[in-house]
Amino acid sequence: MSTTEAASELNDSSSDPLDDNFEYRPLSSGAIAASIFGVLGLLTFAAGNVSLQSTLMLCPIPLLGLVIGLKALSSIRSMPDQISGNKLALAGVVLSATGLFGGLSFASYVHATEVPDGYIRTSFFEFRPDEIEVRSNVVVPDDIQNLDGKRVFIKGYIRPGTTVTKEGSPMSHHVGRFLLVRDNNECCFGDQSKVKYYDQMLVTLTGTRTTDDSRKLVRVGGILRSEAAHLMRRDGLPVYTLEADYLK
Repeated sequence: MSTTEAASELNDSSSDPLDDNFEYRPLSSGAIAASIFGVLGLLTFAAGNVSLQSTLMLCPIPLLGLVIGLKALSSIRSMPDQISGNKLALAGVVLSATGLFGGLSFASYVHATEVPDGYIRTSFFEFRPDEIEVRSNVVVPDDIQNLDGKRVFIKGYIRPGTTVTKEGSPMSHHVGRFLLVRDNNECCFGDQSKVKYYDQMLVTLTGTRTTDDSRKLVRVGGILRSEAAHLMRRDGLPVYTLEADYLK
């Protein structure tokens, strides 16, 4: 065998037939983005338990994931030899659609069913005077004044360090009175004197009802009382109080 023939055989044996069939295809950036937005979009379910408004504020995330995912699928299918990520893009579309439509449906269901019969829905956002009322030194908005003495339903968080157990209760966690605040980030931690009067409410549970010192969202219903004079006197008494006969 000649030297030339030996070299030719060596070159043929060193070539891997698999290499001829392998072509590198970059992963679609749209597919990656769609999957990320799809996972984040599932936060709409957690927000739905808080409020419908919170869910609506998060809806642009899964909506964006849905649009990007569909575009990524179209690009991948039109150029299958150039880019990959079909399954990833499809997963992003499915997750985004679940977060958008499923999250909205869940939030709408909670919103429609959470208020017990005989109670009027309200929120801490409604307790805050608007700019015109502030200029007129109005402490309690007219809409809230009209609810004085009526049964209302409101959601919030128990502020740590403000709980009082019921007299005679054998367990320290049998809380009968607490300060309900708007949220557990801006209101509940830090200097209590910095919490705005319209972001807090003193809740007293009536009868034998008690609760735990929880950090979770609580739903409370009862008779609302408002006393603007408490703010004027600056004696520390809350403007809003609630005689609660419903707690969940």
